[in-house]
Amino acid sequence: MAIVDTTVAEVARQYGLEPLPVEGGLFRRTWAGPVDGTGRPAGSAIIALFATGGLFSAMHRLPIDEVWHFYRGDPLELLLLPENGEAHVEILGHAAGQHIQLTVPAGTWMGAQVAPGGHWSLCGTTMAPGFVPDDYEGGDAEELVARYPSAADRIRALCRPGAGRRMTEDPDA
Repeated sequence: MAIVDTTVAEVARQYGLEPLPVEGGLFRRTWAGPVDGTGRPAGSAIIALFATGGLFSAMHRLPIDEVWHFYRGDPLELLLLPENGEAHVEILGHAAGQHIQLTVPAGTWMGAQVAPGGHWSLCGTTMAPGFVPDDYEGGDAEELVARYPSAADRIRALCRPGAGRRMTEDPDA
C-alpha cells in the first residue's frame, strides 16, 4: 500500500477550512450549542489545521477550559504557560507518550505549531460553555517572555508582531 502525501491545500479543501482571524491556522466551526441570553452558546467545537510556513496557533488565553483533540497528520507542539510560571510543552499526536486529547485549563497561555520535521496537523477543540470572539486574548511576546524566560524562543516563535490581541479588534483601526 502506497503512502499518500496529502498537502495542506487538499486537507483545507476536504474540510472546508478558512483562515482563523488573529490566532492563525485554518479552521471551521463544526458545532455550536443553543445560545443563552448573553449570546454565548452552551458549547462549541472547531477543526483546525496548522502547518509549517506560518500556519500556527499564536499565543493566547481563554477564560474557559479548552479541550484539544488530535485527528491526523504530524504531531503538534502545544506550549502551555500556566499561572504558576512553569512553562511546558505537550505533544498532540498518535505515538506513545503523545496526547490524542488534552485539556488546557482556563487562563493558561497557549500556542501551537507543528513539531519539528512535520508538515501539517489537523486538530480540533471543544469548549463548554462555548467560545465567543471576546474570549480570545492574544499574547504580547515581550510581556510573556518577562514572565516565562525559560520559554523565550518558543514564545517569540508563537507570537505575531503587530497582530491584534482581540478577535473583535478592527485590524485597520
